[in-house]
Amino acid sequence: MGGDCYMQLKRQTILKASQPLRQVKQLDRVVQNYKPVSDHKHNMEFEQKKKVEGKKAREDKDKVMDMLFAAFEKHQYYNIKDLEKITRQPVPYLKEILKEICTYNAKNPHKNMWELKPEYRHYKEQEATT
Repeated sequence: MGGDCYMQLKRQTILKASQPLRQVKQLDRVVQNYKPVSDHKHNMEFEQKKKVEGKKAREDKDKVMDMLFAAFEKHQYYNIKDLEKITRQPVPYLKEILKEICTYNAKNPHKNMWELKPEYRHYKEQEATT
């Protein structure tokens, strides 16, 4: 008796294991699938803006220094991204010039900002008095 019950149980588990877990269904209507976009709108706008601006060309060192001095007359501290936008120069070239005429603040309150060296500072208030 115990052998018949066991054989019946094993037959049921084998039949259950032989049946597929997933079955294919025939659909009546089309299912809407959203395909991923290869290039998003904001990426295309950025690429167009980059093409219009073109590559950053190195200008003469004196011209870049004049642009930097004019910028530092407006504000005392700048970060590298702002100076890059103002001068439109490549960052390595800009840093090369900044190391000559500026000091880099690594500590608070003006962390990660560039400031003119004291020998290059002559702000408009001082120019008006002399």
